[in-house]
Amino acid sequence: MNKSIRNTLVAAAALSGVSQAALAQPANTTQPGAARHARNVVLVHGAFADGSGWRGVYDLLTARGFRVTIVQNPLTSLEDDVAATKRALDRQDGPTILVGHSWGGTVITEAGVDPKVAGLVYVSALSPDVGETTAQQYEGFAPATEFVLDKAQDGFAFVDRDKFKAGFAHDVSDADVAFMRDSQVPINLSAFGTKLKNAAWRTKPSWAVIASEDKAFDQAMLDHMAKRIGAKVTKVSASHALFITQPKVVADVIDQAARQATVAAK
Repeated sequence: MNKSIRNTLVAAAALSGVSQAALAQPANTTQPGAARHARNVVLVHGAFADGSGWRGVYDLLTARGFRVTIVQNPLTSLEDDVAATKRALDRQDGPTILVGHSWGGTVITEAGVDPKVAGLVYVSALSPDVGETTAQQYEGFAPATEFVLDKAQDGFAFVDRDKFKAGFAHDVSDADVAFMRDSQVPINLSAFGTKLKNAAWRTKPSWAVIASEDKAFDQAMLDHMAKRIGAKVTKVSASHALFITQPKVVADVIDQAARQATVAAK
């Protein structure tokens, strides 16, 4: 056989062997101790809502290959909501991005110290420090006059029916606002007086998506909280219901967090 032809065949065979070996390796194989991106996402809703509001974000993330879990907070106490979130985290199989909207920010701040959590995303969300209460976050800022609560004698509260659209979701259709208003989940207001034992943002990288037309919080309050926790901030023109009305913006930030927040693989 011609020597040059024989050398070409040998080289091709060697290349084929390398290619076959490469194809035989799982795409997500990670060497021990190497850093890897988070592929799990846990979404935590806030007060007066439930996990179904995350549907748009869920659809976008799962289409990108993320494994998404949605927490259903009982909204009965901070401890109960943290326990619900921890149950979701226990089911994750690796590094996870933990996301909270509004009151859900307080929940992820407490629960986010879990070792599986690689990063935190605050969606117009609260972020107290250790020893602080959620109620303290409002001190020194303008009151949210359009976000009116209807407080029951048992200590739970709803958003006032007549103020729901203006205060919570002015950019949502009337039909959808009516359903959100009539299906809202009340929160035990005593939860706002519970002091946090942990502040995950002190040790985990954080991102914040802030709705510029949010009527549930003073804009200065949202800016202050994001700055204090050192979050990478994205602003979007939206109401407090941005987790429903701006799913792509929220999903993009979560995607970014997943790519940038890496942890050591075990």
